[in-house]
Amino acid sequence: MSSFDSGNSLYIGLMSGTSLDGVDGTLASFADKTGALQETLASAYIPFPDSLRAELLALQTSGPDEIHRESLAANQLVEYYAACVATLLQQAGVDADRIESIGVHGQTVRHRPDLGYTRQINNPALLAEKTGIDVIADFRSRDIAAGGQGAPLVPAFHHALFASQEEDRVVVNIGGIANISILPSKLTKPVIGFDTGPGNVLLDAWISQHNGQPYDAGGEWAKTGKVHPALLAALREEAFLSAPPPKSTGRDLFNPAWLADKLTQFPDVASADVQATLTVFSATSIADAIRQHAPDTKAVYVCGGGALNAYLMTLIHFSLKLHRADIVVSSTATLGVAPNQIEALAFAWLAQRFDTKEPANLPAVTGAEGLRILGALYPA
Repeated sequence: MSSFDSGNSLYIGLMSGTSLDGVDGTLASFADKTGALQETLASAYIPFPDSLRAELLALQTSGPDEIHRESLAANQLVEYYAACVATLLQQAGVDADRIESIGVHGQTVRHRPDLGYTRQINNPALLAEKTGIDVIADFRSRDIAAGGQGAPLVPAFHHALFASQEEDRVVVNIGGIANISILPSKLTKPVIGFDTGPGNVLLDAWISQHNGQPYDAGGEWAKTGKVHPALLAALREEAFLSAPPPKSTGRDLFNPAWLADKLTQFPDVASADVQATLTVFSATSIADAIRQHAPDTKAVYVCGGGALNAYLMTLIHFSLKLHRADIVVSSTATLGVAPNQIEALAFAWLAQRFDTKEPANLPAVTGAEGLRILGALYPA
């Protein structure tokens, strides 16, 4: 059946994550009766200009005139969201009135579930005005209001999309922060998911500071360095890594200031060696979480920008093979979904769940008191 036939509804998902590099978007169809993803009709990536990226990064920490600056940044951010929507519609040859709604995450600048709040820069009313499409936003706050972490939200989608009757699976999403979804076969156990620690956030910050590059393509710079064992040990002392789930984190913890504090103990480490050590740190924190919470899993699928870092992927596989020789690590492309589409697809799915009044959080993942419908509607 074509995605344009009756029985399917079209949704757009937009995601701009911790890496602050741009907005990913997808246009997808979902079955009306089951809510299952039927087809991805278009995908697009719109990069942020350096000026917007710098302002979004600056807003991650307290500064002067924050409310005014955040509001202006939100309006500018929506320009790129709207451009991504227009690109998706053009690619798919679909008119705006065919889209049920847009699910948009916004840009996280604070994530403090321990204090009862999370903050995403966004202006969903303006996005609805510019696109003429209903917008669903603010997905995290209801879960936090119910006592949860508000994150990660993608494990519920990972389960809907990737769970298998034949094998236990782990899906690893490596954006700025890394998170895992543990998907048991045949639902013999509850789905578990949590943030494991840094993914790309420290790698990107360090190479930007020293080489002027936005990211370490393929991990090639890291490969030129040598791991510094004492620095790695100091990084791995972070209490978040050993804290039990449910847990979530962000730039509030893992940021250049955190790294600089660690480096005060090791002032003479070469910059390439720091990059090499940070890459191993990200890989081992992911592998440790899988070993501890999914020791019997043999199939690990990676999505997010980190899936494109071949060196990081190799290190994750190597670290896991030390525990289980038969483990296989691959990208979600082997399951038929490009790794850079997953998060945007997740927010299209979350919008569809809101429209059908279905809960979209997993209390076992976030720690919320129960299932909740997530999001808020901004009608076109």
